[in-house]
Amino acid sequence: MVGLGCTIDGHLNDSKYSQPIPWIGLYIAAASAACAIAMAADAFIGFRHRKLWFPCKYFSLNATTLTLIAVAAKLSVDLNASMPRRQDQLAKLSSATLICTVMGNFLPSIGTMENKEILMNIMALGILVITAIVNICTQLGTGVIFVFWKEHAFVMFLMLVLLAILSSSALTVPITKRYLDLKYNKKHELAMEECSDKTGKCIAEKLRRDLAKFWMMAHTCNPQFVIGRSATCTASGAFCLLAAMTLAEAVLRSYLMPWSFKFCNGDSDYKWSTTLVLITQIVAVVVGTIAPAFRWFIAIHFRCPTKATKACKSQFRVESYWSQWLVEGKECPLGLRFGGRNCKRLAHKAKTLLLDLCIRVQSGIVLASKVVRLISIFSMSLFLIFSRYCKEMKTSLKLKNSIANNDSGSESQTGLKLDLRRFVLHLEGEEALVDLMIENHCDASDPWFFAGKKKQPKPLIQLLEKSKSLRELKGVSEFDSYQVPSLEAEEPPNCWSLPVVTLTSIAISLPGIENHLVKQLIRSVNEGLVYVRIVENNLNDKPEFSNVRTAAEVLWLRVDLYHRWLDVDLRKMAGQGKSPEKVLEELADIAKNKFWELKPKDIQGCLRENPSKWPLKVLIANSMYRISQTILSDFKARDYDSSERLFERLCAMIAEILGACLTNLPRVIPMECQRSAIEKREESVRRAILLLGKAETILKILDQELLLSSDPEQLACIDNWRSSRKQKNPLQFGFPSTVSCTAAFSSSDIHLSIE
Repeated sequence: MVGLGCTIDGHLNDSKYSQPIPWIGLYIAAASAACAIAMAADAFIGFRHRKLWFPCKYFSLNATTLTLIAVAAKLSVDLNASMPRRQDQLAKLSSATLICTVMGNFLPSIGTMENKEILMNIMALGILVITAIVNICTQLGTGVIFVFWKEHAFVMFLMLVLLAILSSSALTVPITKRYLDLKYNKKHELAMEECSDKTGKCIAEKLRRDLAKFWMMAHTCNPQFVIGRSATCTASGAFCLLAAMTLAEAVLRSYLMPWSFKFCNGDSDYKWSTTLVLITQIVAVVVGTIAPAFRWFIAIHFRCPTKATKACKSQFRVESYWSQWLVEGKECPLGLRFGGRNCKRLAHKAKTLLLDLCIRVQSGIVLASKVVRLISIFSMSLFLIFSRYCKEMKTSLKLKNSIANNDSGSESQTGLKLDLRRFVLHLEGEEALVDLMIENHCDASDPWFFAGKKKQPKPLIQLLEKSKSLRELKGVSEFDSYQVPSLEAEEPPNCWSLPVVTLTSIAISLPGIENHLVKQLIRSVNEGLVYVRIVENNLNDKPEFSNVRTAAEVLWLRVDLYHRWLDVDLRKMAGQGKSPEKVLEELADIAKNKFWELKPKDIQGCLRENPSKWPLKVLIANSMYRISQTILSDFKARDYDSSERLFERLCAMIAEILGACLTNLPRVIPMECQRSAIEKREESVRRAILLLGKAETILKILDQELLLSSDPEQLACIDNWRSSRKQKNPLQFGFPSTVSCTAAFSSSDIHLSIE
């Protein structure tokens, strides 16, 4: 290939080396844009959810974001590319400033990491920052960067400060997590005791008040919020703002005062891509400064002297949790397995001296951060006092309007009537912030509740409303008669979902049923199974239930999507024109044959040992056999005159089983708040509040006396429920004698509104 490798005179031909560089610039711009989009997404979520401490969801400290930053900051570490023009030199500065910006955005995310993960990520970030600083200093010395040297020096200083702040904050994460987790467990026990008090009129309203307590605990101990309200996070916001202002000063001065700079002629190796990189990184810096700047402003707003004078009295005291991890490290042995006694003593002394130095450095960083916060407070005090005065005026006007319209605003003020001070979890030195956190977050759970109310399961609610036997819930007893002979010596345990899915399969197979009624039933059961799964995940999560629950999930997938029970086409069966009795007999025979067909292959031993371990298809066939035989016996005893009446009875039975399962919701909803780690606890409480909003009407439909008086252990499992009912009324588990329901669906339901 002529022209590549060596020239004619033997010298290396490097004429094409710089041709791909503009495309590398495009790659840098793409990485910068990805950082900007991720930071913008976090800012948007913070504004949308009114979390002005801006938790990190999309842009947190991890391997992916570190790689993106390394690509985006390539211009600042490029040692030998010529950068003669104004936009070239500004792009160098913008790359360095972007590093400061992303470090300020990263800070809260370290609260969600494990100790080893924090260590590795901080070390990786430190290597990146030190590399960038060394390369920038090299370029200042070689002349690659020949303007904006003061701005570069200041930005490098901010890089080091932000790295020190990140490291300082990381040292507190293990201690604050452990401390707040202990406090949460104690407060959670107190809240659960108050939840167990069944006095009151409305279950939904009582649960809403209880969840407000759980939300306040989960929110105030959220590791990201704990870091977001710390002194170091406030200081990092101020430094990020300074970095952005430095870049803005350089850009404005270079364009408005061009005579003060002397740029060179010529073109950069990056050519047209440098301008694109500059614009993209300026946008990224502006967008990325939003979150740190708001954290800084909100923190000093909380600490404003006119609002929280007590908060300023301990400004220059370093709380114990800042250095507790280092103090504990001093007391831990090194565990050296080599060297003699003198060597080990020397190593332990060196470790103690090193940790003492780290403790002093840590205290210095914290004190410096508090000084920055105090300076920020007094520099912004006039503005903060004015804004507080305006807010008080606005509040007083709202108060007058609320007095005039007292009834209309009563529902939305639920959170304000509660004393949530006991449930605010705070660290040492944050006592003055308790009232401020309540003031700003006391009603923050209400939007989630009302969002849930807008997504209530209307088809399920209509199914429950049309069944008048919900007070007695006879369907739990009647779907499976003890008079039906078992196919094996032992029966597998039942879960809530498998009988519902099997009954729905039978209802779909009945002849002469209009399609819109079948579709409405499927939609209702689909919505009901969402809540059944939540109940089972909390109350039926033992190993013996896992196989049965999986069988119900597998079966429902085929019934919902294809109208098939195993390999039987249910709608095709319904269209064959057979009588309901013949359909039931055919389903029972198919299920029985399936059961025995699968038995000799691979499950003979399992059948004898533990029915809960039967293969899924065997569990499905056994359920269909028993339920279809029970319905067939019921059909003969009642002498149903049409498929419609049997369909109505099946729908009522499904509604009764779902209603019995959903009586567990008052117990399950608070349990959703405790089944997660401290990092995910706030999200769990949010889901529980949404669940309550969706289920509010369901709780009102279910009998109030049943919700309050039933034994929780009896309600939890369908088999326990049936055993209890059998003791009270043994005849009910034979052939039921009365029909206590109305049509679960009718022709008037054609225009059912589905959300």
